[in-house]
Amino acid sequence: MDIIFTFGQQASKTVNSLKEDLKSIRTGRASPSLVENLSVETYNGQTKLRLLELSTIMTDGPSSLSIIPFDSSTLQDIEKAILKSPLGLTPAVQGSKIIIRIPSLDSEQREKYIKIVGEKVEEKKVTIRNQRDNVRKIIKTSFEKKEMGEDEKYRLEKEIDSQATKQMDEINNIKESKENEIREV
Repeated sequence: MDIIFTFGQQASKTVNSLKEDLKSIRTGRASPSLVENLSVETYNGQTKLRLLELSTIMTDGPSSLSIIPFDSSTLQDIEKAILKSPLGLTPAVQGSKIIIRIPSLDSEQREKYIKIVGEKVEEKKVTIRNQRDNVRKIIKTSFEKKEMGEDEKYRLEKEIDSQATKQMDEINNIKESKENEIREV
């Protein structure tokens, strides 16, 4: 039935959104995904672009990133955006590129990031639960209006619950993987 397909799509979008959110959480390793979605106000504040759209971002070994703007006039704007970001990174301008040294995380920072991962994961789980509950309400309403039989109602509910469980398991795997990445020294 269409509502099951729609639920599956919504839940998948939620899981993908979680993956994107977690990319920006710092681990001890340098990764372009850490900064690529930073919003940069550029061209005298007239344009807001993601860092990914303004520059090439590369790793220079395990603990530093280099950012080379496509347009050198955006160098200062990129530097400002990195300084203003909540990542706590310090950019160093070297000629026409920016170098960011990624300091290793102390145990306190690691725990803080793990807590943030947990909050983001819980947020997405709640979203999926709400999506599931909405579909179950639609199924219940259809059943009460005699648009489907009892067998069909139970089959649909079972299928929705099974899909929701599968998505929750995937979210838990993503969480575990990210936490391990943060704990890695």
